[in-house]
Amino acid sequence: MRTPNKSIKNRLRFTLGVVIAIVAFLTWRLFYIQVYNNDELQKGALEQWTKGIDIKSDRGIIYDRNGKRLAVNIPAYTVWATPAEISDPEAVANEISTLLQMEENEVYEKLIKNVSTEKIKQWITREEALELRELSIRGITIVDDSKRYYPYGNFASYILGFTNIDNSGLDGIENTYDKYLAGIPGKIVKTTDAANRQMPYDGEKIYDPKAGLSLVLTIDEAIQHFAEKAANQALLDTKAKNVSILVMDPMTGDLLAMANKPDYDPNEPRKPLTEAQAKEWENIPADQLPNKWYEIWRNFAISDVYEPGSTFKVLTAAAALEEGSANLDSHYYCNGFVKVNGVELKCASWYNPHGSQTFAEAINNSCNVAFVNMGRNLGKEHMFRYIEAFGFGEKTGIDLLGEQVGIIPANADVIKEINLATLSYGHNVAVTPLQMLNMFATIANGGNLMEVRLVKDLIDEEGNIVESFEPIVRRKVISEKTSETMLKVLEGVVKNGTGRKAYIPGYRVGGKTGTALKIIDGRYAPGKYIASFGAIAPIDDPKLAVLVVIDEPVGVYYGGTIAGPVVQSVIEESLNYLEVKPIFTEEEKELIDEKIVVPDVRNKKINEVGKTLSDLGLRYTTEYQDITVDSIIMDQFPLPGAEVIKGSIIDLYLNERPVVITMPDLIGKTREEVTEILDKLNIQYTLKGEGKVINQSPIPGTNINEDTEIVIELS
Repeated sequence: MRTPNKSIKNRLRFTLGVVIAIVAFLTWRLFYIQVYNNDELQKGALEQWTKGIDIKSDRGIIYDRNGKRLAVNIPAYTVWATPAEISDPEAVANEISTLLQMEENEVYEKLIKNVSTEKIKQWITREEALELRELSIRGITIVDDSKRYYPYGNFASYILGFTNIDNSGLDGIENTYDKYLAGIPGKIVKTTDAANRQMPYDGEKIYDPKAGLSLVLTIDEAIQHFAEKAANQALLDTKAKNVSILVMDPMTGDLLAMANKPDYDPNEPRKPLTEAQAKEWENIPADQLPNKWYEIWRNFAISDVYEPGSTFKVLTAAAALEEGSANLDSHYYCNGFVKVNGVELKCASWYNPHGSQTFAEAINNSCNVAFVNMGRNLGKEHMFRYIEAFGFGEKTGIDLLGEQVGIIPANADVIKEINLATLSYGHNVAVTPLQMLNMFATIANGGNLMEVRLVKDLIDEEGNIVESFEPIVRRKVISEKTSETMLKVLEGVVKNGTGRKAYIPGYRVGGKTGTALKIIDGRYAPGKYIASFGAIAPIDDPKLAVLVVIDEPVGVYYGGTIAGPVVQSVIEESLNYLEVKPIFTEEEKELIDEKIVVPDVRNKKINEVGKTLSDLGLRYTTEYQDITVDSIIMDQFPLPGAEVIKGSIIDLYLNERPVVITMPDLIGKTREEVTEILDKLNIQYTLKGEGKVINQSPIPGTNINEDTEIVIELS
């Protein structure tokens, strides 16, 4: 026998090594599969053997602060199909399409899909579900489901928001607290063969869903109702673009009401608000419709900014008191206007200057001249510090989407003398209604800026509190002494100043009115105003801070005239509801007992009417910027013959004359200076060129109005 040579031995060794390696690898692989990867493989096998149908969890309920249900779930049913189990899809489609009110072809296409399960229709009625179950069609399953429902319709829609077809929150509190409200879905699990047919005797399993947590809001359904009603009436009366009413508990920062009109129904959030809007939407391409939806979902109270005007004077006054640059004994003189760096800034009552006035009288009169001087004495550093301290330029902390921070100066260094002057009476700054409300709440509660709170508690199905959200003080802004002083001063505005329309016998109400030209595309829009009124009540023990904002009213646009009565309505109803008992002074008791018949003062001169009304014990207001002794009264409210209590206010509507403005001298001024001067005059103009002004039309000193064509040429 021949001895194997070296080459053969090497080949044998190599072959043996390969075999050993293969056996070792297979042994290791088998061990890995059987031991280490056992769970994953079992999971994969189960996925192949089983099919599952989701069972939605019940979404948590949303309550108001007193337990009233604002968002609930109602029973609904969803139809699912297992295509592999349906032997005759055409016959089944024909049988159930009419019952489900669907096209037969649509149902058929779903039944022949190559999937384990397919949703046929979501949210059928109980009657439809019972009838379908009676048919006992193999491969068709009806799953108990639930649908989100808002029992009060469009009530508090900008707070609640809405959900999609899968009950996921899309807007409002439904979105921001979705992870708590949603819960954990369940599942129906069945074992199937390779063709997705259910295996007999497989022991079908049902994994129950876990309901979501419920929310308890700070909103009070009754006060929200008062606000909604008042906002809707104001929208009708003023024909405004938007009306927003906010109510807060100043001590806690709890939002008690947020009403925006017009609004939408969260049950049908994509439905047009009016017939006219429905017709308009018919001609809009489908891909552009979402833009229209976003417009009606936009929350005016937190997503829109506006120039506040005179309500902002409360900040200037409080800052001046806190810094000691003013006190109740300070005096200011008004001759109708004040010049700042050559720019003439007029008082709203420039035609009838206020003359010498105290600190409180300046606020009662809402005198621009006084506040320009107050702002100068305060200084730009302090002004900027208090703008930030009162929460402007930052979010309030409310748990809603889309909140804006507003527009304030970047820092104190960019505030020029003219900017400081206009800032002092609420121009050149943009705020949200909620920021402004929070400022009034800070004045009311002793000087603490609160984080706005919308959710109080998270509770489980048994009503047990899972988590509470306590009030949060962001910072101390002013002292209690300054707060007390400001409350008394604001009460004077309602008793004797521009806020008299908010006066309520038996309740001490304080507040401040505001009327400002609206800014559109970065410029003042002639004829478009925002009227507002911020109020606190009762002054001696504040329970409510209220803000009313009326955007683009038609006709009368003064805050005191059109927003004042709205504030009065909301405060009076809310305090009665909260069982705050009115305390009448002796004078108020006499006024309530004595009724006065309103005389007819139409077509008479204003100077003749004042004495007539005063002799009867009545007061009047006009709030017109251009008024003379020859101004004629065109209308009045209440109408002649109405009975009112003594001391009531009669609104007089006059024949306004166009405001006459003198064309300023702009020669030699820069483009920036020209823009600043002419924007303050609220007039349209055209600039040609860059550099400095070399020519202007009309010439300096010419009388102009908002219709005058103004052209400025620059080098």
